[in-house]
Amino acid sequence: MGLFELEVERDTNPVDLLEQVASLNDWQFERINDEISMTVNGVWSDYDVSLSWMEEFEALHLACAFDLKITENRMNEAINLISQVNEQLLIGHFDLWREDGAVMFRQTLLLNGGADPTAEQLECLLTSALEACERYYQAFQYVVWAGKSSKEALDAVLFETHGTA
Repeated sequence: MGLFELEVERDTNPVDLLEQVASLNDWQFERINDEISMTVNGVWSDYDVSLSWMEEFEALHLACAFDLKITENRMNEAINLISQVNEQLLIGHFDLWREDGAVMFRQTLLLNGGADPTAEQLECLLTSALEACERYYQAFQYVVWAGKSSKEALDAVLFETHGTA
């Protein structure tokens, strides 16, 4: 039982707007009821983005995965990397699904009280997820394929260039 017992009827499904966004951007997508899955091309990888409307929470959940499997012998270092990366993120977080070794970025947009998402909110939800994946993808590759430590991997991808050439 919540603090307020208020029933709000929702006129639209937030996934409807996301379907329009995917169509406008020529992204491959598949929609089943309250979930849409799409493939978005990035610089470093193609990203599988899934957005699910969870009516009971009035929440739009985003999960973004890239094609990189963490091997068992690199699992602990990948977990260290995820922990260090998550410390730097303002919104969203990375997870590791141990069973299949998949790295996933996740975040949620709460739309309580019958609120409809704005185009700006959906753009921010999608772009922040894709930017986080693009920014840290190579760090995960360094840990998995090059055998680097999480610190070495972050140092390699987060350096800032100063001055002009």
